[in-house]
Amino acid sequence: MSEKAAGRENKKTARREERKQAFYLLFEQIFQKDDIELIIEDAKAARDAEIGEYTRQLVKGVEETTAELDQYIEANLKGWKKNRISKVSLTILRMAIYEMLYIESVPVSVSINEAVELAKEYATAADGSFVNGVLGAVAKQLKEKSGEE
Repeated sequence: MSEKAAGRENKKTARREERKQAFYLLFEQIFQKDDIELIIEDAKAARDAEIGEYTRQLVKGVEETTAELDQYIEANLKGWKKNRISKVSLTILRMAIYEMLYIESVPVSVSINEAVELAKEYATAADGSFVNGVLGAVAKQLKEKSGEE
């Protein structure tokens, strides 16, 4: 493996770990209803967690835009209500849609793929398919909104 390829692989692995860390923190916030900064501080104290810059960007961004993210989720649910979605899937959907909307350095396809992998790891294969379907619909909506074909 070339040095450049190894660097890309390391960055990919680091990003994946930061997404997992963000998932843990945002999932915890659903139940604790605390400010994300307090949850971050508790995680650092309780688990000696090191919170990376990308993790911070994700959790703060999701916290600040939850209402907007939930509108995208609700608009793209087919035959479902948001309150029926598992907390795991809801957290993953919010993170992925935040990336799709606000983090230009992450391709939409990567956001979707990473979200599906998180769903498969922390929920079920069915959740992975569900997350993929919702995010695919969101991606299509965003493409139409931007005027792309």
